[in-house]
Order: sequence, then structure tokens, then C-alpha cells
Amino acid sequence: MCNACGNPAAPGHWTEAGAQTGGIRLRAMFHRISILKRVLKPYGFSVYADGVIPQIQLICPSGARVMVNNLTELWAEVERRQGFAIDPLTMYAVA
Repeated sequence: MCNACGNPAAPGHWTEAGAQTGGIRLRAMFHRISILKRVLKPYGFSVYADGVIPQIQLICPSGARVMVNNLTELWAEVERRQGFAIDPLTMYAVA
């Protein structure tokens, strides 16, 4: 846990449910990132998180990078940039 910023943050978003320690939260975040990469790849997007900062970097097809705080913000930004909604559950089932 970072003494300066407290990363990884204490559980608060629904994706952190059950993660009691910083190490568990980091492992869960890296697992989510690996799934997100597979789901977003067909659309030209990617994501990056190194565990040093609490945000997720969304890498757009144009090369732009956007920092988001959680999955809710990530999907909103992808849909805003894509111009239509992406159903992550449908895509994950296909991938």
C-alpha cells in the first residue's frame, strides 16, 4: 500500500467486493485488466494498469489515452468514443 496516496484504495466500488487487503485488490484489478483487453480488442481499444496509480488507462484506437477510475467510467468513455453501446457480457461470451 502506498503511504502517499493509499493505492490500492479501500474497497468501495462493486468490483472490489470481497477484496479485504491491498494485495487481493491488486490481483483482482490485474485479472479484470486481462479480461478487459480481450473484450475491447475487437473494437481497437486497450487498457493498461500498472498498480502504481489507482486509475485505469483506456487506450483508444486513435492512440489517445484517457484515465478512468472504475469500470462504470470505462464503459461510459468507450461508448462515448465508439458512438454506440458495447455489451461486455455478449463480447466476453464470444471471445
